[in-house]
Amino acid sequence: MQIKPRQNLLDIWHALARHSFQQEQWDWGEWGGKSSVADAERLLCLLYPATEIPEFRLDDPDTTQQDVQQALKKAGGRIDLPANLVKAASEFMRTHTGEDKWPTFAGGYYFGCADSNEELTEDQRRLGVVDSFSMSITLCLATLGFLKVYETRTRRLDIRETIAELRADTSHRLTAAMVSLLRSFAVNAFDIDSPQGRNLGELLGQGRLSQRQVLGMFQSRFRALRAAIVEGVSLGIDVEEGLKDENQLFECGWAWSLVRDAPEVEIDEPVGPQPDGVAAPVPYLYFTVVALDGIEDLFSERTLTLGLLSTEQQRLAEALRLRWELTQRYWSGVARFDSDRWPLEDIPWRTSGQELGSEYFSLSVAAILVHDLMRRRATDDDLARTVSVMERLAERGRITSRMTRDDPMVHRLHNVGVRLPLPGGERLGPPMTWSLTDFSAQLLKRTIQLCTLSRNLASHDRLLGLAEEVFDHLWCRRIGEGEGTGLWDDVHGAYPGAEIPERRVPVSWTITEGVVEVMVQAHRMYRQPPIRSLEITELAGALLSEAGHLLGSEQMESAPVDGSRHGMELRNIELKLRRARRLLDQQPGTAYALALDVLGQLDALARAREAATRGR
Repeated sequence: MQIKPRQNLLDIWHALARHSFQQEQWDWGEWGGKSSVADAERLLCLLYPATEIPEFRLDDPDTTQQDVQQALKKAGGRIDLPANLVKAASEFMRTHTGEDKWPTFAGGYYFGCADSNEELTEDQRRLGVVDSFSMSITLCLATLGFLKVYETRTRRLDIRETIAELRADTSHRLTAAMVSLLRSFAVNAFDIDSPQGRNLGELLGQGRLSQRQVLGMFQSRFRALRAAIVEGVSLGIDVEEGLKDENQLFECGWAWSLVRDAPEVEIDEPVGPQPDGVAAPVPYLYFTVVALDGIEDLFSERTLTLGLLSTEQQRLAEALRLRWELTQRYWSGVARFDSDRWPLEDIPWRTSGQELGSEYFSLSVAAILVHDLMRRRATDDDLARTVSVMERLAERGRITSRMTRDDPMVHRLHNVGVRLPLPGGERLGPPMTWSLTDFSAQLLKRTIQLCTLSRNLASHDRLLGLAEEVFDHLWCRRIGEGEGTGLWDDVHGAYPGAEIPERRVPVSWTITEGVVEVMVQAHRMYRQPPIRSLEITELAGALLSEAGHLLGSEQMESAPVDGSRHGMELRNIELKLRRARRLLDQQPGTAYALALDVLGQLDALARAREAATRGR
């Protein structure tokens, strides 16, 4: 089905309002407050589109559009709706603040236990997680931008007081999330003869290069990056001495939580006590991608234009931006290590540290590559090869291919998902895990991002076709009845023949927020100028040249008896021709169509004159 971001967002908002508002007041329900990640995702389903798409704005009641009001009528009228959102955001900030009055980032029920016969401890449930740090950055920036406009539009004194308090709480949470992300960054150096080194060497060598050749190429490829990490990365991390040894391999990225023994970040703003980290200093592909997504919002055009960051937050943002760039360069280099055959093209990707293999990890590496391609000028070859990877992942993930009987891929990617062990968490209880079930939503998100980036017609059309197939798959997975109707996730909707256990929670806010984010990305894609075709541009230019010449010739002829009508027709032709010339560079197809129309009208005038001449 075609992706229609406006209509689809309105449908999602209608379902969200029905689910999350009772008598025009936000209702967190049974599962609210039990995971800062889930609660942030839920709020972002409203706040992210409302602050990123002008047509969906809610911060100025006078500009709220009629269909938006209708979709959110259960959340209040256009005057009360922004006030109700402010109250919901205030409840979130209060709920996820500790007894010491400082923000908390608990994973809560998103954490799993490796042993199904055991239960995680409350201390484990309260551990901060990179998902929450990153999601909080996006949520806080959206909230601050929303408040900046809404406070100038409301006259209610009680709401103004709530806004002032919410702004302070949101700013504190933003600072704490940035500090936490700095302290979750990890650089892991290891010898090529270690188990991790052999795994990475096999991945990079693809069975065609020896370990010695891999090491030599790695030294050459990442020498500048290694030096940049040693010299530039300071806040929140102690760079190991091993990183300075070029005979060692390394990985960089984000661990799942605060890294064990990570030093405190010196900061002038109050952020409260910086807790000790528990996570092993090992980068995770999944959490690295999550961190990159959140950090990108810190230096978006909207953040800079509205001036949402304080001076100290700008300093932290620059430190995170350095890690963002270094991490992208590293993983993009690893993904394309051998130009003849990219390691990324060897699906599934196998992680060197956790020694896990999955299509989800291939998608994670592809996501980082997409980040890198969006940052720099990508070649057509890079795009074409990345598109092929996306298409293969969709096929292997049983999104564009048929499910087989008792298909294990449905279980591994969509139902139970990939279970990541979280080393370090066992210090507070039983071994912990984190499940990844949003493969389809992530694939759609990266496909749309690539589609936005691509200016190659062939690649763009392939990506758009793939995006529509993945979206069709996801749309089938909306919940059809009961709590959460119209939201996600009902895996059985896409795989009716599979044995799917009952949902543990009524709504997957991870997938629902992911689909909402995709709609925002699709809106940006459609707001871009269409891709220019050089062939059509040349043809349109030739047609316009001919049309201009014929128009000039027609204007030399004497006017017929009905001169006023003839003059109006020539004026209309002249206006169309002028518009076609103006659109030639940006919309050559439209210019082509206008030129053909002009030529048809001019021919009609010529035929009418010939007929009149014969009649005399």
